[in-house]
Formats: sequence, structure tokens, C-alpha cells
Amino acid sequence: MSLLGKIQARTGEDVTEAKAADAVTEEQSPSGIAMQSKPIKKDLVSSFRDLKRNDSSPKQGISRISKHQELKNRLHKMILSVMKDEDVEAIIPKIDAMAVEIIKEDESFRGTIDRKKVVDELINDLAGFGPINPLLMDPDISEVMVNGPNLVYVERNGKIELTHVQFRDDEHVMNVIDKIVSPIGRRVDESSPMVDARLPDGSRVNIIIPPLALNGPTITIRKFSKDPYTIDDLVKFGTVNQEMAIFLEACVKARLNIFVSGGTGSGKTTTLNVLSSFIPSDERIVTIEDAAELQLWQDHVVSLESRPTNIEGKGGITIRDLVRNSLRMRPERIVIGEVRGGEALDMLQAMNTGHDGSLATGHSNSPRDMIARLETMVLMAGIDLPVKAIREQISGAIDLIIQQSRLKDGSRRITNITEVLGLEGDVIVLQDIFVYRQEGINSDGKIVGKLVPTGVRPKFYERFEVSGIHIPATVFIEREEWS
Repeated sequence: MSLLGKIQARTGEDVTEAKAADAVTEEQSPSGIAMQSKPIKKDLVSSFRDLKRNDSSPKQGISRISKHQELKNRLHKMILSVMKDEDVEAIIPKIDAMAVEIIKEDESFRGTIDRKKVVDELINDLAGFGPINPLLMDPDISEVMVNGPNLVYVERNGKIELTHVQFRDDEHVMNVIDKIVSPIGRRVDESSPMVDARLPDGSRVNIIIPPLALNGPTITIRKFSKDPYTIDDLVKFGTVNQEMAIFLEACVKARLNIFVSGGTGSGKTTTLNVLSSFIPSDERIVTIEDAAELQLWQDHVVSLESRPTNIEGKGGITIRDLVRNSLRMRPERIVIGEVRGGEALDMLQAMNTGHDGSLATGHSNSPRDMIARLETMVLMAGIDLPVKAIREQISGAIDLIIQQSRLKDGSRRITNITEVLGLEGDVIVLQDIFVYRQEGINSDGKIVGKLVPTGVRPKFYERFEVSGIHIPATVFIEREEWS
């Protein structure tokens, strides 16, 4: 029976029971006069709530702790009794022997539980991040999403899938959250139920807990590879081709101001990290992020990280504060992890006042949308500037916009490399240098396409020559046209 059918049937049963109760009341009335009693009618919403409550009522036997959990609890108590004298690293090698000892004492555990699984779970709780630790160690998984204690999803090869991983309860999830946020000086509680954090390897973490998260504590982890991706990796993945890779390296070395735009999960930070790797090692680099994610190989790097307000609402340091401060740190390159507010104005001013070669990312669906968003973010700085003045700042500051997109098959591609030509009248003129051309879908459901030149040589081409960088003009011509 469908859910609606169950609700309607339940509503009909309630009305029938109410009528039967009225009949009994009439028979039992001492005066012989029927007592007026209206049947209690329930609307569909009330019936639905009752139905869900009855369906979710604990069934017999479910509350009983499984032998697996019982062994885990007893082993945990034994570990706690030993931990008074030893640290975690010394205890981990002894956990398996402890489990064997408990099983020898209680024969009911024999043949009913997987000892190795229990030991691995406890080791993950003690030394790692609980049940999700194996997922974080899996190189094929790029994202881990915990939707409460019973639902854990992962992104594998660009597709989201449900796993069999579960936590004991909300408290178990909160313990893992505490292990994530405590080492970096962040906190999360009912007064501050949202936080951005990072793992020791630089993976980005977002946490939101009840009362805002109705399904229970929610964790979203964007994993980063142990070894930072290089431009060769992006070529291998199909994100760019070899010619585009040479062009992008030349743009960074020629000190062009580059903005990487794209949607959530499109690979902006990875591309920014690869672009940053082209910066010469003898230049002073200042990186500014909400949560430190960039992994630069250069030695002369100063990493700055914003800070949220404390429990009293004080002490917060924003990205905009850090951008202003970075201008006094003699930076040769400023790299901003993500521009999303009033810091856009300070970033544009820095780009327009001698800080060439700066890099940043932002959210947008196209290069043109990125320009419009920058105008909006400049207005968020609280300074009433005319639109034309803002557009002059944008057109004078940004040289190149790299648009990154996540396609329907889960693959990430650079879809536009666009030059900002300048201001004509009140309009910022953009010119595509390379565009992604989709050619079809193969038998595996993967999108087939390539990034091709538009045939236009960029206006800043002369800056390559001035910087001693030679890029053949054939890079800007599609192969079929000159081969």
C-alpha cells in the first residue's frame, strides 16, 4: 500500500473508532440521553506524523546490543584502563592481543564476530577520524559527506555513492568533529554551529551541527591529494591540453593577473594550486585563505588564514583584513584562495598598484558572470562607488579569466580561457582565447571534447616577448587550420 493509502486508511480507522466510542458512551449514559460527542478527525499531516511515529517505533530485539558492539565496548574499557599509564601510540600495537584475551574469557564471541574489524574500528577511533578514516585514506575518493550518524556518502570518479560506513550515534560524530577542529583552534557548539576547518593534509572541512542540521551533525570533507597535482596531471586528466598548459605557464611567468572562476567542486583550487607552482622560487608569495589549502613547493611563502569571531563575537579576522595587511608585507605575488565579499575591492586596488601576477578564485558560471559578481562584491565593501569606476578598476586589474566547469559525467574541464580587453563605454570587453568544444559522448558515458583556440592572438602577447618568453603563434590556431 502507498504512503498516501496508509494515511487515508489510518484516518478512516480513527473516525470509525471515534464513532464506536460514541456508541458506547450513549449506552453507558445513566439518564438514557445520548451524550453529544463529535468524532475526532485528523488531518493528513497529523496522520502522517502518527504513521511515521508508529513505523519508526523500536522493534523487539533492535535495542539489544550486538555481539560486535559488546566486544568493542569491553575492549574500549580495557584500553581506557591501560591508557592511564601509556600513550595512544604505545597501546595501538597491543589492541589485537587485548581482543584475543577477551574472546578467550568469553566463548560467546567465538565465531560470531570479526575480530579484525573490531580492532580496526577502535584504532581508527583512537588514532584517526573514526569510521571515515578508511575513506580518507582511499586515493580514489575525492569527497566524503557525513549526513548524520547513519548516512555517509563519498564522491568517487566524479560520482556520488552511498557507503556502508556508519557511526554509533550523534555523540560519536561529535567526537570525530572535535578531533578535527581542536588542533587548529576552532570550535563548534550550539552557539556557533557552523565552522570551516582543515585536516592535517590540507583537506577542506565544513561542519554544521544541530539545531541547524536536522539530520544530525553533518561533515563535508573535500580531499586533496597527498602530493599536489602538477600541470602534467591536469593534462593527463584531460582538464587542459599540452598547448594550453604551455600558454598558462607563460601567463604566470609574465606576471599577468589571473582569476580562476567556476562552480562548487569544479576544481578551482586545484587549478589555482597548479598555477601557483609556476611562480619562480625567488619571489615572495603571500597566500590568503579561509582554511589553508594551497600546497606550494616554493620556500619563500607566507600563508595567512582568516579567523572567526570568538564566543563573545570578537576577535574575528576577515579575508579583507588579511588582504590589507598583506600589502605591507612586501609581497611579489598575492594568492587569494577565494574572493567572496568586500575584499574584492582591496584585491583590485592591489592589482592596480604594482602587485602584478596576483592570482585568485571566485564562484561563477561564466567569465561574464564573474565580472558581474566582482562588481557586486566591490559594492559589498560598503563604499558607494559609481558602476563605471568599479568597471574601470576591474578592466585595469584583471588580465585573464580561466573558467572551470564540472561536466555532467563528473569530469572537470577548463571550458574558457578569456582575456579582459578593457572598457568600451560602460561595458567591459571580453575575448575568448580558448574554448571547450564538446564533440559527443562515448560508450562509457564520458563526454568527449577538447579545448581549442579561437584564432585570436591575445592583446598581452607582447608581454611574453618583453619577459623573454617565446610562445609560437601557432598555439592560437587550431591544428586543422595549419596542419
